[in-house]
Order: sequence, then structure tokens, then C-alpha cells
Amino acid sequence: MPGPLVIAIFLTAITFVAALLLTDFGVGQTIDAWGTGYWSLLRFTAQMILVLGLGHLVANTRPVFKALTFAAGFFRTAPMAYAGLTITASCASLFSWGLGLVVPAVLARIIALNCRERGVKVHYPLLVACGYTGAGVAMQGLSASIPLTLNTPGHFLEDSIGLISLDQTIFSFWSMAIVLTIIVILPQVMRRLAPPDDEVIEFPFYDEPSIDDEIADNDGARSPSEKMENARWITLSLGNLASVYVVRHFAGGGALHLDSLNMIFVAAGLLFADSPRHYIELLSNAARVAGPFLIQYPLYAGLMGLIADSGLGALIVGGFIAISTTDTLAVWAFFSAAFLNLFIPSAGGQWAVQGPIMTEAAIQLGADIPRVAMAVTVGEVWTNAIQPLYAVPVLAIAGLHLRDIMGYCVVALLTLGPIYLVALTFF
Repeated sequence: MPGPLVIAIFLTAITFVAALLLTDFGVGQTIDAWGTGYWSLLRFTAQMILVLGLGHLVANTRPVFKALTFAAGFFRTAPMAYAGLTITASCASLFSWGLGLVVPAVLARIIALNCRERGVKVHYPLLVACGYTGAGVAMQGLSASIPLTLNTPGHFLEDSIGLISLDQTIFSFWSMAIVLTIIVILPQVMRRLAPPDDEVIEFPFYDEPSIDDEIADNDGARSPSEKMENARWITLSLGNLASVYVVRHFAGGGALHLDSLNMIFVAAGLLFADSPRHYIELLSNAARVAGPFLIQYPLYAGLMGLIADSGLGALIVGGFIAISTTDTLAVWAFFSAAFLNLFIPSAGGQWAVQGPIMTEAAIQLGADIPRVAMAVTVGEVWTNAIQPLYAVPVLAIAGLHLRDIMGYCVVALLTLGPIYLVALTFF
């Protein structure tokens, strides 16, 4: 399997050909639609990079890293490590999808090291896959893009469907039952995928220069400017300012969204860092995790623009709607979302393409709109298990290639599919 960037370029080529063959767009129009869409999600791209970069920074500050190390100590056997990390990833992702990606990836390294020191053989690729697939419930948590959008006054479909409260979407019994079922079943499946001990691939740990060691080595006589660079009170001052803002934001009725989440990460990172220099070193390390998004997310934004402007998205979704009834619309919404997610791996961007068509179909067929919206949500998150974009930061932290974890991700996909379909069909 090639790397994520190669896959993104390959998907772009497929979409180009499909737009030319299936729509009335010519070559020039297709190129223009792609180029215009390429820059359409710059703000969102920056938010995503900050979520991952700042989340990585916070996870590697001394207090948080010690807490993660303490938590890793509870996973004393290989089966406990696989199942425990899957559950941990699910719980973290319910608070924030960014946390659900970063924290399990960092924790996987710590668990692998702890197990190796105790002589416990843990298959590192499977352990990383457990953390990645366990985060699959993220879009049914507090950072769920589509449900949060539908509950936001002024959203682009408010005139036709109004506001849909969270107790009808992510906090509904139906959605919470799915999450609970996944948290129970998926860890058991993942831990049974472990190879025999003689086939286990342990992480090839090597000595890396520690940020803390580098800073300690430079202790001693310093100039006034160097003392300021290593003075903790400077980062504490800015961290306190950010903390006050966060408190005032939520006290004033502010919502948890990407900007407020990133401000929480900013405050935590500044408060936990040892000094301005330490903070910058942590941020520099985090940049390699978030960096690949700088090219790959715009590529998918270009795909979204091409699919939306050419009418290709409407054609795909319309094909699923054509075979739908009142009772089956949610199921076909699920499959259409799962397919589109391979080309538009952004819940918000996908809803912009699919939402108007699906909600109009729900109105005409008399289907339950919140249920259809959640069908799109879980369909989108289902194929995230094999969508390479979100695996990029995980792989960067873990030091693995996409091919190392994809087989396990496919098994997770096949495990989660029936859970979603049973819920959509019978509940």
C-alpha cells in the first residue's frame, strides 16, 4: 500500500475522470473547480493543524506525559494493552477527535516501551491500530461536526429543518447505545488479532535527544536574554491569560468548538511547559506530526470543490436516494456518506455537499431528519477507519507506515459496519 499522499493524488485522478465522464463539465471547468476548492478550507485546515499540533504539545509536557506514563503502567499484559488502548482512544475521542488521535498514539509508544522493559511482547503495529480505530466514535462525541452544526443558530439548513438539539443526535439513546456497543465489542476483536510471540514486531526504540536533557545541559551562566528564554514565569503569565479567557468564554455561554478547544490547548501547553524555550521545542516536535496536513488537507478540499461544483456529489447521493424509501433512507444515507468520505474526509465539508440533498429527501419521504443526519455522521466516521488522511498524524507519532496498520483497520471496519447497520435498521 502506498503512502497517504499517493492515495490522495490517486483519488484526485479518479474524481477528475469521473467528473469528465459523468457530468457535463469540460476539462477546463474541472480544473477550475478543483483549483478553486483547493483553497476553500484554509481556516479549517489551520484549525485542524492546531488541534493536532497543540494536542501533541500538551501530551508531551512533563505533567501530562507523567500522567500518561502512569496510566500505561496499568496495561501489564499484551491483551490488556490492546483492549485498554482501544477503550482509552474511544473515551478520549468522545471529548475531542484531536485528543482521540494524538493521546492514543503517544500512549502507544509509552505502553510499548513499558511492556518491553518488563519482557512483555506487544505487537507494536497492532497496538497503534488499536488506538487509531478506537477513536472511531469521535463524531458521536462533543466534537461531532454535523450534530454541532445542526444545533448552531444560523446554520445553512435552518430555514428548511430548523435547529436540531443534541438530545436528538449525539445524546440520543440510539447514538449512545452504538457508542457503548463499540466500546464493548471492538476491544475484544482487536486483542484477538495479536500474532504469535515469535511474529511480534516490537517498536525499534533508539536513543533520541531529550528536550529536557538539552535544556538541562544548557543550565549555568546565562545572559539576561537567555534567562528570560528559560524563565517559567513568562509562559505562566500568558497561560494564565489564556485560561482566564477560556473561563470567561464558557461562563458567558460560549460553545465548545475548534477555536475554543485550541485555546484550551494553548492555555494548557503554556501552563505545563517549563519555559518559553521548552514550549517552542515541544511545538517544533509537534510540527512534524501536523505538517503533512498542509498539503493533504487542501488536496481533499480540492476534491470537495470538484465533487460539489460539477454535480458529481449530487449524482452519487441522488443515486442512493432513488432506491430509498421512508424506512431505508437512513441506511442508504449511511452508505452514501461512507463512500463520499473516501473523497471528502471532512464531516463538515461532506455535510455541505450531502446535507441539502439528504434533508430534502427526508422531508419529501417523511423520514426522521435527525436520524438521517446521524446516519450520514456514522457513515462518514465508519470509513475513517481506512481513510488515510487521519492516519497521517498517528503514523508520524508512531513512526510507522500506513501499510503497517491498514490490515487491522480493515478488520475494524468490518466489525463496526454491522453494528451501525443493525442500529439503523432495527432501532
